[in-house]
Amino acid sequence: MIELLKKWYMRHFSDPQAIGLAVILLFCFIAIYFFSDLIAPLLIALVLAYLLEFPIHFLVTRFLLPRILAIMLILGGFITFALLLAFGLLPNLINQTINLLSDLPNMFNKLHSWAMRLPEIHPEFVDAQMIEGIFTATRSKILGFGESAVKFSLTSIVNLVTIGIYAFLVPLMMFFMLKDKDTLIRSFTQFLPQNRRLANKVWQEMQLQIANYIRGKLLEIAIVALVCYILFLFFGLNYPLLLSVAVGISVLVPYVGAVLVSIPVALVAFFQFGDHATFWYIMIAYVVSQLLDGNLLVPFLFSEVVNLHPLTIIVSVLIFGGLWGFWGVFFAIPLATLVKAVINAWPSTEELNVIVK
Repeated sequence: MIELLKKWYMRHFSDPQAIGLAVILLFCFIAIYFFSDLIAPLLIALVLAYLLEFPIHFLVTRFLLPRILAIMLILGGFITFALLLAFGLLPNLINQTINLLSDLPNMFNKLHSWAMRLPEIHPEFVDAQMIEGIFTATRSKILGFGESAVKFSLTSIVNLVTIGIYAFLVPLMMFFMLKDKDTLIRSFTQFLPQNRRLANKVWQEMQLQIANYIRGKLLEIAIVALVCYILFLFFGLNYPLLLSVAVGISVLVPYVGAVLVSIPVALVAFFQFGDHATFWYIMIAYVVSQLLDGNLLVPFLFSEVVNLHPLTIIVSVLIFGGLWGFWGVFFAIPLATLVKAVINAWPSTEELNVIVK
């Protein structure tokens, strides 16, 4: 057994480049896993600065603007857009959420009345006591959810101070990251292992795919949410902004998200319109929008991203979401692509022998 482990170690870890890559990956994992709450503003600023580097570089190279001027234009536009988004959408989103929570008891009663008619229509399949037991348990869950929502709202008021601090620190850190990019990179590389050729190779392979994925995913969220918002407004569906934002965010969890978010959309439409034709029109339009997203929009936006098997994507969402929550879900595909790139680039004994010869 010890001999097998020794052979495995010599096969995969005898190259100093592999050791350097392993040290870098281990350090990044430990830092993010144990200190993610502390360095969250830094990570957010780093990701946003990385995304804004592309338009800044475009202005500098195409229009020959000074870099500091390009940074001020792009960063100022980004902050303005974020403020408009926060103060324009958030109040309506909060109001619709409150209205939905207040309407939950009425929805529950309507569903209860409809379900209690099922034993009369299909007595051989549905039992009245079973239906009543299900709704009794569900009623307690809804009451517990309401209490949790109140506690969450009180906690959110306390967290407003933290959000305000983040709102000031993140743009400030983004500015210095973009302004002193070369200096910061040189300072950071001093702490990296000397044998990092393999790490540089993996990074060069990954950085374009990560940038394309993040930009594409944000654009997909915006397009899907906007299309669904227009559809829901057209049919007069209640809570159009809340539901469309939920549908947009659901694209972060491939396959599973689309199924889960379909439930509240269908329930709200059913409670509002019943078995009327409008309900079926809404569901047909919603399904068509999801099909267009999966078969037209996603291939167009993510043509540069390495293809991964659907099962790999789902497992990645479960693993990285369990480790890092929302951000783990958001970056599940880039992280899975990183794992794939590391596995493909990792040297073996045969490759080392070829290099030596």
